[in-house]
Amino acid sequence: MKLWEKGGHTDPLIHAFTVGRDPEFDLRLAQYDVLGSLAHARMLSECGLLDAAAHAAVEGGLQTIHSDIIAGRFAIEEGVEDVHSQVELQLTRAVGEAGKRIHTARSRNDQVLVDVKLFLRDRIREVVEQSAGLAEELLDRSDDSAGVGMPGYTHGQAAMPSSFGQWFAAHAESIGEDLILLYAAYRVADRNPLGSAAGYGSAFPIDRMRTTELLGFETMHVNAIDAQLARGKTERIAAQAFASVAATLARFAADVCLFASGNFAFVRLREEITTGSSIMPHKRNPDVFELVRARCNRIQAVPGDIALCMANLPSGYHRDLQIIKETLFPSIDDLLECIQVLRHVLEFIDLRDDILADGRYAEIFSVDAIRQRMDSGLPFRDAYREVAEQLRAGSLATPSVTASTHEGSPGNLANHRIRQALATETARFSFSRRDEAFAMLLRAPAED
Repeated sequence: MKLWEKGGHTDPLIHAFTVGRDPEFDLRLAQYDVLGSLAHARMLSECGLLDAAAHAAVEGGLQTIHSDIIAGRFAIEEGVEDVHSQVELQLTRAVGEAGKRIHTARSRNDQVLVDVKLFLRDRIREVVEQSAGLAEELLDRSDDSAGVGMPGYTHGQAAMPSSFGQWFAAHAESIGEDLILLYAAYRVADRNPLGSAAGYGSAFPIDRMRTTELLGFETMHVNAIDAQLARGKTERIAAQAFASVAATLARFAADVCLFASGNFAFVRLREEITTGSSIMPHKRNPDVFELVRARCNRIQAVPGDIALCMANLPSGYHRDLQIIKETLFPSIDDLLECIQVLRHVLEFIDLRDDILADGRYAEIFSVDAIRQRMDSGLPFRDAYREVAEQLRAGSLATPSVTASTHEGSPGNLANHRIRQALATETARFSFSRRDEAFAMLLRAPAED
């Protein structure tokens, strides 16, 4: 079944090529296609474009299809082009002629636009909730290890005293910054394109603000052309936000791989989360962190992939945009899996508490030595030169602990501020509006 068929014939090879992997990825959009249709049908009814009896039949049929989707009983049949065609086919089978009226004032273009927007809204929500959960768990580990010292590095060289508490908290705060980008992406996804039809509006007297309300969108794309221009742009912006989270995770995973290596041995990964060697009986490998690093690096390539797909496209819809799903959708799965696995393995990372007792790290307390001299009245530059000369001569007696007290330093992590910032960022998302709107659409007519 093709919604655009007019009685002609398309070569089977061309049909297969143009449909591509849409049936596979469209299954992820199925529930959103039904929700968009429920809102569209209700709006048509309120505008006098769908009579009460037809609307009741359509609403009941769509709600049944939605239940089938959630229960895993929905499939795109052989020969059916996409999810929009399948939903309309099943609806027409169930309610007859009324099902054929659901496409009034609508195009597949604005259907897929609204499906993708609703899909991305929910995936962003999952990433936000999982990321915020990971950040809280990193902060918990930070609190527990605030006094466990480790060297901090610049240019790959031991540079300053740090702590595992500072290290864990840094990645938690970085996630807080990622939430800012996720919020921007959510705002872009939270705009209703439904009613823009093929990108230029239609001749029907519809109420686009009503579908905006019914689907729990914050606002709508006012200009119908802009709604169409959002295809690809919305996905790219969301991908950029996901890539930011991925970059944070990749760096954390890279640190763990380094710190667990034999030459560092700052942390020990418990046997439960490592793998072994087929030939070397002593080896325990940090495969899980290496795969998080690799997957997250690949996720960071997705915005560029989408941008290249869209490069030099003029206004309006183009079939090029179809294949964005093939890159974006699996990358979101990867990201969520990486977050979840990191949340699982955090407790299996054991920390060494005697690292800074090693003489090779004595020099990282040189700034504390400068501070001691300044306390005696020496200007900073003179104290710096004196410490540098003693280091060169091998005669510097360095302190064994750092005197840092400012917020964010090893001596004063101020994790309460990071927690407050995380709470502020997560509170900005208006998930409840979406939940209330969907609950209303799926409510039985007698409950209204």
